Amino acid sequence: MTTASRTPWPGRPLDGDDEPAARPDPDSTPDDEPWGARLEDAVAAADAPDAVFALSRHGHRTVRTGGTGPPPPHPRDTLRYEIGSATKTFTGLLLARLTDSGRVSGGDAAVTLLDGGRPAGTAPITLAHLITHTAGLPALPAGFHARALPAWRTNPYARYPDARVIDAFLRHRPRHRPGTRWRYSNFGVAVLGHALAAATGTRWQDLIPAQLLEPLALHDTALRADTRGRDATGHGKDGTTAVPAFDAGGFQAAGAIRATPLDLLTFLEAHLDPARSPRLAGALHAVRTPVLRRGLGHRHVHTVAWFRHPTDGGPLYFHSGATLGQQAFLGFRPDTGTALAAVCTRRYRAHDPFPATAHALLAEQ
Repeated sequence: MTTASRTPWPGRPLDGDDEPAARPDPDSTPDDEPWGARLEDAVAAADAPDAVFALSRHGHRTVRTGGTGPPPPHPRDTLRYEIGSATKTFTGLLLARLTDSGRVSGGDAAVTLLDGGRPAGTAPITLAHLITHTAGLPALPAGFHARALPAWRTNPYARYPDARVIDAFLRHRPRHRPGTRWRYSNFGVAVLGHALAAATGTRWQDLIPAQLLEPLALHDTALRADTRGRDATGHGKDGTTAVPAFDAGGFQAAGAIRATPLDLLTFLEAHLDPARSPRLAGALHAVRTPVLRRGLGHRHVHTVAWFRHPTDGGPLYFHSGATLGQQAFLGFRPDTGTALAAVCTRRYRAHDPFPATAHALLAEQ
């Protein structure tokens, strides 16, 4: 466990973190062959039944697909993929959007929104604590494993519905003062989704389409499995055993979204150029703002939606995610005007090449 360097968002940006302007595009109509070859190498390195690497550079898109399995009935880049924890980038943007419109504040106490009561003590868990993983909550609620065990290899989260997530939060007593320590928590972001629903009187699964998907024209992004065969099929670590479609149960805000690679690229391109999405411009700028440092030398930097790594030219923003049978990597670099959406249909395994390959590809742009 590490100590957070500063009370997280809302607040002003951390000092010294202004982003450099994007470097001018040396070629307004770049040849995609160099990028295409590198993306093809990345697809091969993923070693998955289905893999798609989609890159946008100054709006010019290059997409490569492939896989170790037989081609699916529909082209791989038109399928919807489970993005797992990368869903948190949507939930973080939703929080920023609702904050920008004045409907909630990052300082709102989650217990008040969910239970209608006054928070106990002088340091309640706030919405900002939940999205920045500083609420003092464990990765999963107490009792989760016992309840999920019968479905551990199929759909463990489906056995923990909304009401149980909320009840577990209301019963939980943090060991540390909120805002002082960082611990990655699916539980915390799931609670945030329920708190936003309570604050607005609208379910999270309805907030996301109205507040984000429609304004960004993400027509091939959804929160539930499709019955028409347009979703990719996940596979286990062996790359051959098919697994059921993921059901997030009460953890939708932490991992429910599934989307096509091109929709994910559109989502990332909006972060590169917020001015092109006027309804969301304020929120898109907000989720690029550093709010938290942690680790040795405070080298790990976070925003309300993204992990932020330095490069020679400027910051790189990214988030990865995995379900029982699929993986995703989302990232963008404002300095080079580059975004990368990568997905594959194989369960995460030890020393998995997929996330490292995707991160390195974006870092080298």
